[in-house]
Amino acid sequence: MNNFEQHARLRAFDWINEQLDIFGEVLPRKVLETGFIFEGKRIPLVSPQGIFKPKLFKLPLSITTSPKGPYSDNFTPNGLLAYKYRGTDPMHSDNTGLRHCIQTQTPLIYFHGIVPSRYLAAFPVFIVGDNPTGLTFSVAVDDSQTIKNIIGVGVANYAQASEASEARRAYITTTTRRRLHQHTFRERVMQAYRKQCALCNLRHVELLDAAHIIPDSDEKGEPVVSNGISLCKIHHAAFDRFILGITPDYRAEIREDILEEEDGPMLQHGLKELHNRKIIVPRSNIQKPNRDSLEIRYEQFKNYKTR
Repeated sequence: MNNFEQHARLRAFDWINEQLDIFGEVLPRKVLETGFIFEGKRIPLVSPQGIFKPKLFKLPLSITTSPKGPYSDNFTPNGLLAYKYRGTDPMHSDNTGLRHCIQTQTPLIYFHGIVPSRYLAAFPVFIVGDNPTGLTFSVAVDDSQTIKNIIGVGVANYAQASEASEARRAYITTTTRRRLHQHTFRERVMQAYRKQCALCNLRHVELLDAAHIIPDSDEKGEPVVSNGISLCKIHHAAFDRFILGITPDYRAEIREDILEEEDGPMLQHGLKELHNRKIIVPRSNIQKPNRDSLEIRYEQFKNYKTR
């Protein structure tokens, strides 16, 4: 990398952190397409192609996955993140560029498409494996200190010094997989429920959660909308604590002792008045709460004993 590219790459990581402070963990594509200004030059971070190299760079800056692709394609059998080749020609210039990133230990940004036009950023990431037969690269995530080390000692020296970083990268990559799963689940549920609480219609996204019907213990499978319900934070807590239940025919029930309790308007209007009310469900049948999962959860609600 020349001096301009090296420092522009470092600035890209700082800029992403600034956008995360503004937008939260999921970034809009339009912001990434616009990018930032560095030394009078505009540096976008994504393009229609998944492997993106700005015009002024010699090596790719980012890799992007489409939210329309199979979720399982984001992972390799050994637990690393995965990235498909561009096309089927291993010698395509974009694939060659990523292959060169293995040799130089060049840090990139990995934008995961969660839902259309919204992306989760993982960075810095390193291309650590190449599978021409499967037409994929293996990708490991590292921590932010890594970027400073590379800029400080140069990529050649850092590549030699980073051999002991494999265990650290494996841990961070696993954490990133969990984060990707959680945010994909949330974004999909919010979209399916049109960004409102299924019980009270509250539409402030910052006050909404994607509640699991059945707990997702390993978070390695597909984050399926039918195992989720969009609930405001109060109703999510009430659902988790079996204060309210949801029947397989999509009706809310409030626990009997709560119905008998006398308290203020929050209890009356926020919980009691929900009793026997039909909940809001997604328009798509495949996204509606799974009735078998609701049956399991509802039985737990009915059998719950207050302490």
